Amino acid sequence: MHVHILGIAGTFMGGIAAIAKAAGHHVTGADRNVYPPMSDQLTALGMDFMQGFDADQLDLRPDVVIVGNALSRGVPVIEEMLNRGLPYISGPQWLAEQVLRDRHVIAVCGTHGKTTTTSMLAWILEHAGLSPGFLIGGVAANFDVTARLGKAPYFVIEADEYDTAFFDKRAKFVHYRPRTAVLNNLEYDHADIYPDVAAIRWQFNQLLRSVPAAGRVIVNANDSNLAATLAAGCWTPTETFALSNADWSARAEPGTAHRRFEVLARGRPAGVVDWPLLGEHNVMNALAAIAAANQAGVEPAHAVRALSEFRGVRRRMEIRGAADGVTIYDDFAHHPTAMRASVRALRESVGNARIIAVVEMRSNTMKMGVHREQLAESVADADLCWFLAPADLGWELSAALSMLGERAHCTSTLEGVLEGLGQLLRPGDQVLIMSNGGFGGLHAKLLAQLNARTGT
Repeated sequence: MHVHILGIAGTFMGGIAAIAKAAGHHVTGADRNVYPPMSDQLTALGMDFMQGFDADQLDLRPDVVIVGNALSRGVPVIEEMLNRGLPYISGPQWLAEQVLRDRHVIAVCGTHGKTTTTSMLAWILEHAGLSPGFLIGGVAANFDVTARLGKAPYFVIEADEYDTAFFDKRAKFVHYRPRTAVLNNLEYDHADIYPDVAAIRWQFNQLLRSVPAAGRVIVNANDSNLAATLAAGCWTPTETFALSNADWSARAEPGTAHRRFEVLARGRPAGVVDWPLLGEHNVMNALAAIAAANQAGVEPAHAVRALSEFRGVRRRMEIRGAADGVTIYDDFAHHPTAMRASVRALRESVGNARIIAVVEMRSNTMKMGVHREQLAESVADADLCWFLAPADLGWELSAALSMLGERAHCTSTLEGVLEGLGQLLRPGDQVLIMSNGGFGGLHAKLLAQLNARTGT
């Protein structure tokens, strides 16, 4: 079958492309601004893709068009698809019908930590010799790809609550019908889709309605929104994870920045994870992954050994380089809770070294100002911060950061960020760049600027 994928360069749709090709389909696709890492993955797979959404690409005469959720009515290829009466389907529905139907699906959900937890879980199953299929919203260093078909019965999927397609406004994850569901956390996000957190809880409850009684729900014991979601209806046995007082818990070794911690399975020691990842939030992610892997028959002690070989995920506190004594990190954090966790984890690791947090106000929720009252606190553990925001933001960013005083700087241009950082950076500084986009290539530009200072 010839499938043509609209939005093929997104991490999710690019994963669909890889799985479809592995399943024996002829795959073509299109997107705007195709760039690494997805362009590299698509090229490595020998995938034919084109730039843009012109109508004439449908002259390829695909058997079905898989439509990404970034496309909407008015886009030329969408209008032509509808006018021609071509068969079309969303990515989540195609995956559910063509791949997941006969699999034990393990879905990882939550506002934060989905990509990292999914990557950990897939690696644990891989380490145990189970060769799982997976679809991840990022590139795990242990795999170097975002998706693969894998072998039955297990398929691990990063299951997000964003809407499915322009013709299907249900959350993506309701299509997956998992046997094991991991609920990491639940906060208000996607303000362009949902009016309030109650609307997101409702979507999570729709997911729970599809998890069988013979399955399992792995849930963060300390999240009040998840507790409310379960109270609204859950027909599946649950297991909890938390740093303490849960079925799956942990004891971090002091002074290790959570790089070493003992895992407790129902109160019994299961081993010590020793890895390069930082922060309490990653310990929580690990506990969720270990608990979910146990549902696939992987003993906790084996999961602990696997995680000690886990190398992380690109763009999650990833060191992009160092120059003139300054270390540059790339982090995907774009919600105040995630930003706060990243800054605190780095602080725990580098001690008194100066941390400069650099934030791109890029997500729709951030630009709408939904979390403006949490912004200052999210970077409070940094010594200085720079925020890049559109000039027409519509609300006063500097006022939201006023409690930080002279530690906070705002600009509407990338050049302003580079100039400001160029004037203040000194050897020993730790620059944490946080964005869910490419930040205009800031990481490479900043490293080049620092190298120029030393003549290298």
